[in-house]
Amino acid sequence: MTEPTHHSTYNGPVFNQTGAQNIGINNGYVGAVQDPELREAVEQLKAQLRSLTAHLTPDQARTVEETLPVLALDREAMTERGLTLARLGQLATAVGPVAQPVADALGRLLGLLG
Repeated sequence: MTEPTHHSTYNGPVFNQTGAQNIGINNGYVGAVQDPELREAVEQLKAQLRSLTAHLTPDQARTVEETLPVLALDREAMTERGLTLARLGQLATAVGPVAQPVADALGRLLGLLG
């Protein structure tokens, strides 16, 4: 009798195992389309959001926390969740000039998503 296939997808490798046989480990590269420009834009936006955290109210910080998982997705999934990303733009507008780097980084990312 074999065990069911197990999947662990918490920001790490995915292990597919049936019984005693190790079928494969996907480190996120198999089948993934690597887009360096998009990846760079996401990393820049995350860095700007981290630097902005000290200037946010608890509700605004919660908005950022809720949005971060969307940034870990691929291009198609981010495009589908454009309204979630738009919330970051509204937050940047509400915070004011100190959030301008976030607004710029978000604009670049949204431009890449088309």
